[in-house]
Amino acid sequence: MKKEIVSIAAMAIISSAYAAHASADTHVVQKGDTLWQLSKKYSVSVAELKSINGLSSDFLKINQPIKIVKTVTAPATKPAPPAVKEPSKPSSKPVTHTYIVASGDTLSKIAVKHNISLQTLMNLNGLTTHLIFPGQTLKVTSSSSQGPKEEVKPAQPSQPAPALTQYMVKKGDTLSKIAAQTKTSVSDLRKWNGLSGDYIFVGQVLMLQKNTAIAPEGPAVQVPKDVQEIISAAKNLLGTPYIWGGSTLTGFDCSGFIYYVLKQTGSQMGRYSTDGYYSRSYYVSTPQPGDIVFFENTYRKGISHMGIYLGNDEFIHADSTLGVTISNINSAYYQKHFDGFKRFY
Repeated sequence: MKKEIVSIAAMAIISSAYAAHASADTHVVQKGDTLWQLSKKYSVSVAELKSINGLSSDFLKINQPIKIVKTVTAPATKPAPPAVKEPSKPSSKPVTHTYIVASGDTLSKIAVKHNISLQTLMNLNGLTTHLIFPGQTLKVTSSSSQGPKEEVKPAQPSQPAPALTQYMVKKGDTLSKIAAQTKTSVSDLRKWNGLSGDYIFVGQVLMLQKNTAIAPEGPAVQVPKDVQEIISAAKNLLGTPYIWGGSTLTGFDCSGFIYYVLKQTGSQMGRYSTDGYYSRSYYVSTPQPGDIVFFENTYRKGISHMGIYLGNDEFIHADSTLGVTISNINSAYYQKHFDGFKRFY
């Protein structure tokens, strides 16, 4: 009897050991277990149990390990959050754009057109003078790709419109001259008077800021000796006929006339077209006798005519009908085609 009790106890201990060490997918057969019961308990078919355990019959022995295939339901996993794209960093590679100089272009015009300063434009192209020529390729931008936009600042309260008064244009007036005398800007004069250019005429009524007065004119401008020589040389050619492409006493066209006068007064300036002289000069807001006056869109598009400014809105030039003559900038024709006053570098 004692032996039997010891045997039963030992079996229980062994069974416990088996149970304790059995893996989660193994079942140790207990008294009364059948394949059918195990199939129900573990939700598998009898045929699967027999196949997995290599059984040819339904006979089971106590403590026999039976492999069980469990269908483990994995805990539901949260969907991975969508990948957050890193904002692309601005490329550090410079982006360079170019511009081909057209007839009538100046460095100042090109700089304004591309919203950069004149000095920046010169630096980009390694220029030490303002001299450019049609067909020349210029770099106009050299910047990295656009980065994040700057924070938009709230708009400043608008300034009240200035009180205006009237002024009648008299002989010799220009917008630049009126702006200087009234201590205002040409852009303000244009804005107050709805002007798209600098053309004004004698008798025209302009709106000026109230409480500004036209300062009295100072003494007459003293014309330098070299300029006097240029004007004198030009006037000596009055009446010379017009010849297309001419640059001798036989006849002149407008640029040939300029070339001849400059050459007679010691200048080393070469013989160029109106475009060539235009690109070798810079704009002046207060013209002086001896400066060059340019006109556009006369017989062709672009800068197409030029003359020497004499003062008091008069200039001397080679007219295609009258030859070398003196004309007034405020005449209807020349006012319509007026481009501006310039000075050679």
